[in-house]
Amino acid sequence: VVQLKPFPAELVKTLLNEPASVKVDEVVRYEVGYVVCAVIAGLYLLAVPIAGLCFCCCRRRCGGRVKTEHKATACERGTLMAFLLLTTLVLLTGVVCAFVTNQHMHEQMSPSVEAVPEILLSLRDLVSDVPQELQAVAQQFSLPQKQVLEELDGVGVSIGSTIHTQLKSTMYEMLASVSSLGQALQVSVDHLQAMNSTLVELRKGQQDLEPPVRERRKRLLTLLEGPSCQGCTEAQSRARALELGADFHQVSPVDDVLHRLKDVPEANFSSMVQEENSTFNALPLLADLQMADVVKELKKVVAQKPEGLKTLAEEFPGWEAAARWSQALEEVEQRSHPYLQEVQRYEKHRWIWGYVLCSGVLFVVVCNLLGLNLGIWGLSAREDPSHSEAKGEAGARLLLIGVGFSFLIAAPLILLVFAAFLVGGNVQTLVCQSWESKELYKFADTPGNLPPSMNLSQLLGLKKNISILLAYHQCKEGAALWSVLQLNDSYDLEKHLNISQYTAKLQQKLQNLKVDMKNLDLLSPAAHRDLEALQSSGLEKIHYSSFLVQIQKPVVNTNMETLAQELEELARTQGSSVLGQQLQEEAQELKNLCREKVLPQESLVAKLNLTVRALASEAPKLQMETSEVLDKVTYLKGELPTWVTRILRNESECFLTREVDYFSQYMAWVREEVTQRIATCQPLSGALDNSRVILCDMIADPWNAFWFCLAWCTFFLIPSIVFAVKTSKHFHPIWKRLSSTSSEETQLFHIPRVTSLKL
Repeated sequence: VVQLKPFPAELVKTLLNEPASVKVDEVVRYEVGYVVCAVIAGLYLLAVPIAGLCFCCCRRRCGGRVKTEHKATACERGTLMAFLLLTTLVLLTGVVCAFVTNQHMHEQMSPSVEAVPEILLSLRDLVSDVPQELQAVAQQFSLPQKQVLEELDGVGVSIGSTIHTQLKSTMYEMLASVSSLGQALQVSVDHLQAMNSTLVELRKGQQDLEPPVRERRKRLLTLLEGPSCQGCTEAQSRARALELGADFHQVSPVDDVLHRLKDVPEANFSSMVQEENSTFNALPLLADLQMADVVKELKKVVAQKPEGLKTLAEEFPGWEAAARWSQALEEVEQRSHPYLQEVQRYEKHRWIWGYVLCSGVLFVVVCNLLGLNLGIWGLSAREDPSHSEAKGEAGARLLLIGVGFSFLIAAPLILLVFAAFLVGGNVQTLVCQSWESKELYKFADTPGNLPPSMNLSQLLGLKKNISILLAYHQCKEGAALWSVLQLNDSYDLEKHLNISQYTAKLQQKLQNLKVDMKNLDLLSPAAHRDLEALQSSGLEKIHYSSFLVQIQKPVVNTNMETLAQELEELARTQGSSVLGQQLQEEAQELKNLCREKVLPQESLVAKLNLTVRALASEAPKLQMETSEVLDKVTYLKGELPTWVTRILRNESECFLTREVDYFSQYMAWVREEVTQRIATCQPLSGALDNSRVILCDMIADPWNAFWFCLAWCTFFLIPSIVFAVKTSKHFHPIWKRLSSTSSEETQLFHIPRVTSLKL
């Protein structure tokens, strides 16, 4: 509102180039709004103290109490108290805001001042440290080197683990088949041996059983066919069938097959499979040991540094503008220190005076609030309006104390407000607004506006056809000085970032990696002999059907237990005691023969049945599994080296690709650092933006907020004085005129003058 004129380019140009020729009337015309404000402040500075002096002098004459009470007295008193309370609350709000903004301003000033040298230092380091930064970038090659070296430490284990992972399903299946076949072989050999031994026992038992059975048959037939035997017809038929059923001499012998499987299994298949499994699982460690020498050679290649990186910083072209820029910024930084110290010192004084004056306004607010409270309390406690009451009197005095103190602090308040307003307003309009609208950059771009010592284009090393505003926008967008100064014409960056020869050496060494699987046999020689013996044994050619035919026959065609019981029944029914006794003896003999000969023979038959049926069902499958395992072992031993070589080649290529990617990422990072970060002017635009934020947002904004709040309080002191004076009259006893003319009767009490108060 006060300053509506645009940026005074001509005035600033004259001030920078020829300070002595600046005309005062031009400055006054530009600052006419502030001149008007200065007049207002001067009037305030004169009027308020004079009004206060007049008030103190004519306080007694003007009257310190209400003369008479009428109907509108209560309404008038309430209105005055309400306006005083409202004005006091407005003052309280303003003084609280003034306290807050004063403290915020003080807190922002110190970091803002401290940030100025840092901004200048960052600008000075923008180009002066480029060679060191390039050297640091080149030294970062150790990061991909370190990563590759760490991976080389585990490349053997990694490749071995990959080979193990890709082959484990085939190998585990193969070893499981061998283990299962070994168990089946052992079981089959055990069954064959058990069958052979059982067959021998059955034949021997058959030979031992046949004579007593024949003899029992003969004796039973003699007794049962005799004329004296009564009811023996059925028993005769059973006795005639008393003869051997199964004849194990008719089955084929298995001695030949058993002979072929003599000493089988020679190998311990369980231990062999466990050993082969352990050997296969140790493949990562085995590969690591076999690759140790090649890995050592690879590490020597990786530890070297490409030739281009060695000269990255050494061949970088000299930056002519760097020295001038660095020197200019260093001078500015050195000269700024005493000024910044003075700024901090003045800020401390401003902060103290601000607190003192804010405290003065706060004291007025406290006096008004206490005076109102005590006055209202006194009014409510007073029975007769003409009677004096201590609380009301105290409230009136507090209001008048606040009035007197308001007159005292009005002058320093208006002086501080105007001084702060003059500085903050000009900073806001001349600097901040024109800076934010880019008018300052346009002013700097206009030829002749800046003196030769402030030629920013030369200091920043910008091309002549590039303006400051355009350079600022380019830097803001992240453009690099690399492209602005066209350094690619004088420096071949890609030549220094070429690592093709480096990676070629690495690839050549990687081709020497090898893994030998000769320690993995799958089948030991003994196990191989066992399986070949089983394959040629003819186990599946045994006539198991002839065994089953005899096994299905009973050992004795007649059930000897049943026949013995029948004979015992016949013995009890015979008329001849001698015949009965003989039949009883024969029954007992049959029982003994059954228990001693027949039952063991039946047990052997049951055992033979189990072994024969097991071999009959397993032998064909066993032969098939044996052939499959032998063929698969032969196939795997021939194919494993090819598979391992193919996996090793793939893994080596993947490893090389991964390691080259590390170096490629590093080179891309170097390219980005050199062209976009190390040689970038973005810190310049950042420094300018930070400077604007420090000056305008962190200093000017709270500064202007502070004087605005203080001005708020300053101008609201006037209504506070008026309402406090008028309200204090109502807290005194009302003057009632009596019929007597005596001065003692008409003047109830003496109103003290304000000048008599001891403040």
